[in-house]
Amino acid sequence: MEQDFLTIALPKGKLLIDSIQLLSRIGIECSHVNEDSRKLFYDLPDSKVKIIICRATDIPTFVEYGAADLGIAGKDTLLEENKDVAELLDLRFGYCRFVVAMPEASVPPKLPNGKYDLSGLNHQRVATKFPRVAETFFNGLGMQVHPIKLHGNIELAPCVGLAEMIVDIVSTGKTLKQNHLIEVAPILEATSRLIANRVSYRMKYQRIRNLVERLREDLQENLLAK
Repeated sequence: MEQDFLTIALPKGKLLIDSIQLLSRIGIECSHVNEDSRKLFYDLPDSKVKIIICRATDIPTFVEYGAADLGIAGKDTLLEENKDVAELLDLRFGYCRFVVAMPEASVPPKLPNGKYDLSGLNHQRVATKFPRVAETFFNGLGMQVHPIKLHGNIELAPCVGLAEMIVDIVSTGKTLKQNHLIEVAPILEATSRLIANRVSYRMKYQRIRNLVERLREDLQENLLAK
């Protein structure tokens, strides 16, 4: 019966491999799933699971509207998209950090506590892929900024005068350094999360909870093994 199946949305790109490996370890054999084939839908009748492959930023939308019961999405995407989904589990992979960064020549002075004084950035322009995250951070400091949404080459914006600063995701910080940008404030850390459609979570509660517990046990075992 269709009701017995779970549809899981997995992200294209670098998170797909980790997602497939995780599901395979708990008995949902999907090692043959890959985006190179251009196939976007996989039926796994032995596991009573359907897999759909989506753009990472679209997964919360697929889950919110019930096209998928479950999905794997980065916390960064969840914060920016702000969809009405249930966040069930931190999957602990896909780690990244949100930061505010500025050109070396214009970094603000430091306060006695060693942090940069951001007060002079009020009403300044910030280039970012994540305007909601940027505004939320500065609003929390009692400040307003003017986000300029870009889809790539964020580091270029301060160099050409498009914005005074950027809010972006970093992993090693190498790209910032190459573009002569300095991290002036951390915002938050993000990892991948398992999310659920709220109706599916009620209607398929036992099935979803069993899957969550298997994932939780696997993550705990892997944590202890490190």
